[in-house]
Amino acid sequence: MSERKRSTKLFGLGAAALSLTLMASACGGGGGEDVSTGPEEDEGASKDITIGLIPWEEDIAVTNLWKVILEEKGYNVTIENVDVAPVFEGTANGDIDMFLDTWLPSTHGDYWDEYGEDLEDLGAWNEGASLELTVPSYMEDVNSIEDLQGNADTFGGEIIGIESGSGLVQTTEEEAMPTYELEENYELVKSSTPAMLEELETAIADEEPIVVTLWRPHIVYAQQDLKDLEDPEGAMGEPESLHSVGRPGFGDDFPDLTKWMGNFELSQEQIGDLEQTVIADHEGEEAEGARVWLSENQDFVEQALGEDAEGVDFSS
Repeated sequence: MSERKRSTKLFGLGAAALSLTLMASACGGGGGEDVSTGPEEDEGASKDITIGLIPWEEDIAVTNLWKVILEEKGYNVTIENVDVAPVFEGTANGDIDMFLDTWLPSTHGDYWDEYGEDLEDLGAWNEGASLELTVPSYMEDVNSIEDLQGNADTFGGEIIGIESGSGLVQTTEEEAMPTYELEENYELVKSSTPAMLEELETAIADEEPIVVTLWRPHIVYAQQDLKDLEDPEGAMGEPESLHSVGRPGFGDDFPDLTKWMGNFELSQEQIGDLEQTVIADHEGEEAEGARVWLSENQDFVEQALGEDAEGVDFSS
């Protein structure tokens, strides 16, 4: 079994099953009351912070990255593994302090419409994210979503998707499939990110046809020879921004962290390198992988923390 398969399975297990009630309990709440993780009276800024995590590779990578940095700065970090809908509801309700992987304006647009008024946008850390329909590169005769028309038998009439509540699945189902007239001959299989990746890996090992919903940035592009299908009608949407968001009152309760999030930036190349180090090279020890990456990218620490980077040296 490959390192990628093991790592994605690890983070997929049980993620969608956690309820907000369990999250509140884990964060120290009870009795259905919202959890307050902000500063206590006369104690200044809080050092306890809960970060929501969905099982998407870029989120696994950046969440562990900031867990290591924040712990180095004296914070007590709790990571809550949840699905997409609960992470937005939990952050808006104050059960979760921060979430680092909000895709705007489209992928998480419905959640932003519902919860955005209660969330604090802490800034975009990448501007080049995109949603894709993707095939292995050995599918030489399939280069565009248009080419899926008339080739349903080749793919067993299936497009392999991820979580049903994800913006990627919604965009594929509500925009791409109607635009390219695929509804009659294709079923969009809604499963999970780990399940999709496992099917992709199995198909590639046997050189079988497969088309999957995928997104950039994603570690699998560095590990498999893949081809994003051209989208001449623009049905999968324009490039998006990846944002960090905080619960109500986040900026007041975490002023330093709010400033650091404003400085936080990663290029596509940096994201790929970070994912490789955290997920593939340190499967099961993702925080240690983040520490290794930071030791090789001290300039990122200095850029993100600014004057607060003094004394934080992962290279030594």
